[in-house]
Amino acid sequence: MSDNQTAHVHGTDGHAESKGWMTAAKMLQDASPITVPEGASAMTIHVEWEPGDPGTPPHRHSGPAFGYVIKGAVRFELEGEPERVVEAGGTFWEAGGDVIHYQDGNALTDGRTEFVVTMMCAPGKPMLELVDEEELAKRAHLRAPRPTA
Repeated sequence: MSDNQTAHVHGTDGHAESKGWMTAAKMLQDASPITVPEGASAMTIHVEWEPGDPGTPPHRHSGPAFGYVIKGAVRFELEGEPERVVEAGGTFWEAGGDVIHYQDGNALTDGRTEFVVTMMCAPGKPMLELVDEEELAKRAHLRAPRPTA
């Protein structure tokens, strides 16, 4: 390899180095503590909900999940936490495990909502497991009070 080729590979080819990387990133979410199941896999998905779509039925994830709302607004509710709306540019996360995720639907009746979520999955477990009516009834006391109209 010539000196010029070596310099280019190492980023010292005489061009000014960009300092943009120092300010290009913006912290959106810092979640702790998190537990990632040993041997976990990760999946990142893009979700698009039509206006008013209630989203995925009550479910749980075997590991943590981290989301970012691209467009619209997500109605988000985890067991033990009050329902909230996360608007475009906002983030959400859940620890996963034995916690019911009640809502992740579109909070808008007149527009689409899109979000990206990265989920960790314990080995041998499904990425998403629906919760049946019997379990919802048994755990109803753990759900935060519902908003009043």
